[in-house]
Amino acid sequence: MLPLFYQAHLQQCLSPRHYLLVNLLVLLLQWHKQVRLERLAATLPLPIRFEGRRRCLQRLFSSPQLHIDTLWLPLVGYLLSCQFRVGQTLYLVLDRTQ
Repeated sequence: MLPLFYQAHLQQCLSPRHYLLVNLLVLLLQWHKQVRLERLAATLPLPIRFEGRRRCLQRLFSSPQLHIDTLWLPLVGYLLSCQFRVGQTLYLVLDRTQ
């Protein structure tokens, strides 16, 4: 289950269909822990064929609603503001090996 601030932000940024699909994906990833598109499509509980589920996931992942600027950076900013005070030193490490 997602924390309340994630739920509120995702509901504002995503369409109802995409919001439900993201919730299903979070539950699937907590259980299966594999991120291959075919594996996610095979385990996604939707009443459509495998190819339809795979296309549905591809459309979701290529959606402009999931862009980093509009969806993820506000969440990171909120988390940082909750964990750190203004003026406190924050060290950020980026791994660019992949």
